[in-house]
Amino acid sequence: MKQRKLKKLKLNKKMNSNRVVLSIVFLVLGFMVAFSFRVTQDDGDNGKRLTDRQWKQHLSLRNQLIEEEEKNRELQKELNAKQEKVREIETSLSKEAQVFFNMAEDAEKYRMFLGKVKVQGKGVKVTLADGEYDPDEENINNYLVHEHHVFKVINELYISGAAAISVNGQRIAHNSYILCTGPVITVDGYQHPAPFEITAIGDPDVLSSALNITGGVKDQLVNDQIVFSMEKMTDITMEPILGK
Repeated sequence: MKQRKLKKLKLNKKMNSNRVVLSIVFLVLGFMVAFSFRVTQDDGDNGKRLTDRQWKQHLSLRNQLIEEEEKNRELQKELNAKQEKVREIETSLSKEAQVFFNMAEDAEKYRMFLGKVKVQGKGVKVTLADGEYDPDEENINNYLVHEHHVFKVINELYISGAAAISVNGQRIAHNSYILCTGPVITVDGYQHPAPFEITAIGDPDVLSSALNITGGVKDQLVNDQIVFSMEKMTDITMEPILGK
């Protein structure tokens, strides 16, 4: 009986000892699990806060990028507007330059027409000589060169585009006058005997064609017994008129 009680007491003691051990083990395990959970939670919180900072930084950079892109668009619009303005100014200057160029050309033509500048170029030379003496012709004036003959040639040359004209080397101006005095003609007060050389600067083909047209100036002069000759010139020089 005593032995049975002793065994039971030892068994209870052993079971109590096991319970203590198990309690300690479970306590340690619980602490470890709780610590691990806490650490995991802290790590999760730290990771979440880091992600938030990164996201905020990313958002800030993106907003800055959007602002820069907007500024670039505004600057591009401003640049396009300025470039368009530059093109408008260039077009305007080009038109003005063309106008000034045309005015300069016209002014040069007027100066040549007025005899204010020296001119040089191609052209034609027309020679008008008195007709041969005809003893049967009672009126000698019928085969002499008169001012109206010279005028016909000069007018036709101007109409055909002559830039400058001279008679026997004397430059003709816009207000020049030609008078006939017997066998000579007077150009602006200077007398010139026949033959009369009328020189014109211009397109030789155009000028010669205008004078040689059927029924034109040449035919009219020949019908008046005037000796008419013409040649194309490659180099004609006319000095400016002095004193006008």
